[in-house]
Amino acid sequence: MSANSTQVRETIRERTPAVRKIEHTIEYLDLVGSCHQFVATLGRLVPRMRGQEFTDDERETVRRGISKVRAAADWLEAAIDNGEFTLDEQLANLLKGE
Repeated sequence: MSANSTQVRETIRERTPAVRKIEHTIEYLDLVGSCHQFVATLGRLVPRMRGQEFTDDERETVRRGISKVRAAADWLEAAIDNGEFTLDEQLANLLKGE
């Protein structure tokens, strides 16, 4: 998105509170839906894995993914609690896998 487009969008948001309210509702539903989808996916997959054996590399890969999920969930919880919704560099690198 160009700087001009971003500026126009921000101007519309400032002048039309209903636009921001609609965006908030969409973002909220997307966030709640993402949480629900993650839990539902695990609820479906994990029980089907009973009896499967994983290599050390596979377990480590899953553990790295769990660490990312945990960090993202902690970040979301803190953002909701304190209203600070910026992504710091350390978390961004963790989520990118660096």
